[in-house]
Amino acid sequence: MTLPYRDGFEPPNSRAGFILSKERQSALAEVDGAHFSWFHFRVTLIAGVGFFTDAYDIFAITLASVMLNFVYSTTFNANGNISVRPNASLANAVKIAAPVGTLIGQLVFGRLADKAGRKRMYGIELIIIIIGTFGQALSADSTVGTMNIFAELIIWRFVMGLGIGGDYPLSAVISSEFASSHIRGKMMTAVFANQGWGQLFASLVGYLCLLGFKNTFPSTGAAADTKADIDRAWRIMLGLGCVPAAIALYFRLTIPETPRFTMDIERNVKQAVRDIETFLHTGKYQFDEDSVVIRVNAPRASFKDFRRHFSRWENLSLLLACAYAWCAVDIAFYGVGLNTDSLFCSIGIARSIIGCTVPGTVNGSNGTTSSIPPLSAGDVFRDLIDLAVANLLFSGVGLVPGYWVTFLFIEKWGRKRIQLIGFAVLTVLFIVMEPSSLSLFGTTSGTKAMLALFIIAAFFMNFGPNTTTFMVPGELFPTRYRSTCHGLSAAAGKVGAIVSQFAIFGNKSLSTANALFVCVPFMATGFLATLLLEETSQMTLEEMTNEQQDHFIAGELLIYFGHGENC
Repeated sequence: MTLPYRDGFEPPNSRAGFILSKERQSALAEVDGAHFSWFHFRVTLIAGVGFFTDAYDIFAITLASVMLNFVYSTTFNANGNISVRPNASLANAVKIAAPVGTLIGQLVFGRLADKAGRKRMYGIELIIIIIGTFGQALSADSTVGTMNIFAELIIWRFVMGLGIGGDYPLSAVISSEFASSHIRGKMMTAVFANQGWGQLFASLVGYLCLLGFKNTFPSTGAAADTKADIDRAWRIMLGLGCVPAAIALYFRLTIPETPRFTMDIERNVKQAVRDIETFLHTGKYQFDEDSVVIRVNAPRASFKDFRRHFSRWENLSLLLACAYAWCAVDIAFYGVGLNTDSLFCSIGIARSIIGCTVPGTVNGSNGTTSSIPPLSAGDVFRDLIDLAVANLLFSGVGLVPGYWVTFLFIEKWGRKRIQLIGFAVLTVLFIVMEPSSLSLFGTTSGTKAMLALFIIAAFFMNFGPNTTTFMVPGELFPTRYRSTCHGLSAAAGKVGAIVSQFAIFGNKSLSTANALFVCVPFMATGFLATLLLEETSQMTLEEMTNEQQDHFIAGELLIYFGHGENC
């Protein structure tokens, strides 16, 4: 490719450009052909701990919101029974605050990572997560009514979401750009699989917190007597989300810049070649501040270049397919994941404390009826434990195995096939679950059957589009737009999560059966969108960009001393 002359640059030299392009390709071939090493393991671990933290912090609110509602929004009458149930809109707002922040963080950090560098931004998002998580644990009501704990939690979870949003494009792009082509799928899956462990540990910590207060829970007496212990439990549960983030922070701040960013965005091929030799053979990274920086004349990110690249349908269709598929799956993944409390309540689990709308018969026909039985202290403890155990089963038997089955098959079957399988199975499952939730309610065997269907759905979300929609945008696009496009795709997913919470699963006019059935067209159209994608397995990142590589570089530019700015 011959690039036009730009002010301050040496005129393009086709021979010099061809030689530099070959040097670039040779260096990238060394990265793409490398065997899995300690350095790859370290990158996977550093990126993975972030996703563990993200999922823990996002999904811990499922159980914590039930505790919060009980402590701060439930009113008891003189007989000790519940007279006023929590405001559902407050619970929805607390749950959705993090995805709203995540959407903004994905867009902002996605762009900044392409402009300022992956290394410069990595770790900043973790600091934001730590601040937001710690703030939640310290939130409180004012005794004179000037402060509201739900308002504080919404603000802190929004802040936390900003950091979580940054983690998506940064971790995806860093792991994809450091990985060799034959292990990239497994490496990215291993990073993202920590989301499952985070969700599992959120349920486990909630369960252990409740057990820790078991001896102080009154075995008899009014349910209101348990409020102090439950208030302590949710604070410990949310606050512990700071721990893995704090452990990972140093390692994120010291991770090296990816050679592809140095080569294609900073356009410093010589430095990138030295970096590759260093970290692939020693597992370490060194940078000489006084080294000579020789920029090359290569494609640069700009609005004009972005418009030119994505004006071609073969490029635009990939971005649209990635964005819509992620949006579609997040409607189901976050709709179910953030609302397991009400979903499990609808099949007969923890009904006393949640007081949800459940399937029943109204005037002799299928409909819904709300049942709020009297509540004792023993009921509170039993229901919270039951809900924690159900979440443990949902995460441990459904979510976590789904990630690791994907890990086993991702390189052999490919991303596209696994995503198609997941969307197809989920379409059928949500069709089946709609009538099942009506017919199976009311019996122990029916509750177990519905729980099994939820677990199977969780499995195929992760052995399917939830995992692959994270991976593919980190592979398909040119280095100069890779993080931006991943951020755009991920943000589309969070649009789906927000719509799901407000309009579908958080909409109290819809029963659980109705909400599940609304997911069907999104799963079906997600399947169709996947057909537009190209298979990325075993291919190098450069082979998938639809850009000619032999003349990618047109020549050398001016010489700088020191790192300099991205010019």
